[in-house]
Amino acid sequence: MDNRNEMTGATLFFRDKISVAILGATGCVGQKFVQMLSSHPWFDIKALCASERSVGKQYGDAVQWRHSTPLPEEIARLVVQPCQPVLPCSVVFSGLDSHVAGGIETTFAEQGSLVISNASNHRMDPYVPLVVGEVNPDHFALMDRQPFSSGRIVTNPNCSVTGLVLALKPLQERFGLQAVQVTTLQSLSGAGYPGVASLDVCDNVIPYIEGEEAKIEREPLKILGSFREEGIENADIAISAQCNRVAVSEGHLACVSVKFHTKPSIEELIEAWVTFRGEPQELQLPTAPFQPIHYFEQPYYPQPRLHRSLDKGMAVSIGHLRRCKVMDYKFTLLSHNTVRGAVGAALLNAELLLARGKIFW
Repeated sequence: MDNRNEMTGATLFFRDKISVAILGATGCVGQKFVQMLSSHPWFDIKALCASERSVGKQYGDAVQWRHSTPLPEEIARLVVQPCQPVLPCSVVFSGLDSHVAGGIETTFAEQGSLVISNASNHRMDPYVPLVVGEVNPDHFALMDRQPFSSGRIVTNPNCSVTGLVLALKPLQERFGLQAVQVTTLQSLSGAGYPGVASLDVCDNVIPYIEGEEAKIEREPLKILGSFREEGIENADIAISAQCNRVAVSEGHLACVSVKFHTKPSIEELIEAWVTFRGEPQELQLPTAPFQPIHYFEQPYYPQPRLHRSLDKGMAVSIGHLRRCKVMDYKFTLLSHNTVRGAVGAALLNAELLLARGKIFW
């Protein structure tokens, strides 16, 4: 049954909320899912799942809550369940660690659940959509080719990749991208909890993050690729990445250089960014930023402390655009890694699927 009603201004309203579960609910990503879903207008948390050491406990007793906003009492009273597909809901948000996510998510999909995953395990599967809402929602069509009877798996990308492809998409569409070089300065929250030891990161920068460079060089090619009958044709862009861990709590900064097939002017680049909109903005989805890309003229912007929470933490900030002597142009990019780069991206995918009629009660 489809309970969707289309209202003025393209905003969608629903008579009843959809019941959802969260896998890995006690971890950092799982807690962020709890925080953002607890007040969501379309989704209602009905099940929280975690490892055996938490199963059977009330969530408030099992979790070390690490957010400034208080844990809602009705959520705290929920009893933690095992990560098994016998739950009172068919939509499942996965905040599981990649070490265990792959098999568990597949099992849920095999049993009929729609799994919306933040984990990396299935991102590059040929028939699993790897979606950033404003960039490639047409890739949701891959869902129909998955080998499950009724379940499906949908993923969002690496936390640095999300901001990067949002910045690259309007440039690719208008001018054609030939090559991208990116150096990331990634915050501590990207390493989870307890993350990086304090003595390693204080007064220091760690110039290596396991697996990150490969993800940043690989995932954008699928996201910026073209949907074809036989699957995704990857974008023909050369990407080189270097990744560093820095002593910032939240917000991933990236220094990006780009080379084009058709070299635009600086004014044309800025215009492409600030006018960029996507389907989430057209539909006015609850988690969507009003303006997905913000450009700052000040050469010392963007900065994590000042701009990571811009537009609900879902907007990308760009600044310090100038000509490059090796590539064509270079600029600085900032995105909120746990919101836009993780849970917010997953929620936006869920909202898009619901608005497109891909989720039913």
